[in-house]
Amino acid sequence: MRTTEKSRPQVTAGIPVAKKILPSLVTGQEVVLIGIIAVLWILLGLLTPAFLTAGSILPLLVAVAPIALIGVGMTLIIITAGIDVSVGAAIMVTSVVTSQTMVATGIPLIPAVLLSVAVGALLGLVNGYLVAYGKIHAIIITFGTANLFQFIGLRFFGSSTVNGLPDTFDVFGRGEAGRTFGIPHSFAITVIVVALAWWYLRHAASGRHLFAVGGNETAARLAGIKVKPLILRTYVITGALVGLAACFLIGQGTSTLEQSVGAGRELAVIAAVVIGGTSILGGRGTVLGTLLGAILVQTVTSGVTQMGWPSQLSDFFVGVAIIAAVGTDILRERSRRKS
Repeated sequence: MRTTEKSRPQVTAGIPVAKKILPSLVTGQEVVLIGIIAVLWILLGLLTPAFLTAGSILPLLVAVAPIALIGVGMTLIIITAGIDVSVGAAIMVTSVVTSQTMVATGIPLIPAVLLSVAVGALLGLVNGYLVAYGKIHAIIITFGTANLFQFIGLRFFGSSTVNGLPDTFDVFGRGEAGRTFGIPHSFAITVIVVALAWWYLRHAASGRHLFAVGGNETAARLAGIKVKPLILRTYVITGALVGLAACFLIGQGTSTLEQSVGAGRELAVIAAVVIGGTSILGGRGTVLGTLLGAILVQTVTSGVTQMGWPSQLSDFFVGVAIIAAVGTDILRERSRRKS
């Protein structure tokens, strides 16, 4: 039987790609998230009128920025069927190295940002090399490096806080210096990074190759994709974004940096990515969904706080959302395989 034009698979850079491997411009998951966020904001605005004021929304966006920024890199990793649970510990290392350097030398903004990004990229390189060339599952590698990075970070802290931080990163903070036209700089930068990553995943050949690797790594390798260097780059990119996010977190704090700066951040990042619609099984994901997932997680956290409810309830609600997202993803994958 002759192959018709409609039955031919799409070809990207000489590599067959399933028609539905790339997300549509706006996925159903993203539409649902937008609806849920809108409903939550309306309800919280009715129950606690202060929620919809600038004094509440702006801090929410500032808090979303570092989680969504790291979430962009995590989305790339999870699309390849990997994961990185070391980002919280990596935040600690990049934060303390950058903070101590600023206190000791007084370096200006741009060199300080570049230093933090470079340290983060180096940590990402360690993860990426071990995952890509070590032939061990990413969760095992990054769990190990998380403990290694935490040890390094604690050694740099020297069992004490970093005090006397300069105002170098106030441009990323919560005050007037951290906003232009009322928009937090950190959130604006995050939106720009999300837009660039969205374009990369849809229009760059290497971006589309990430979906192929996550869908079937063996088939992608046989099709000519250089899988190992591609995976290595995703971890380096994620590390660099961790370094930039560390600058945001330093700027959002006080003149003192605590050792707990990165504690639990990896869970918030993974929650945002999964709730945003990226398949934990690999092969499908969206950075716009990750941004929306981060906004939803922070909305729940802020809402629980403003309602005066126990803080544990935010973990409960986010946990339910994660289970629902993962369960839906698994059911969708089973349905796809049966069809």
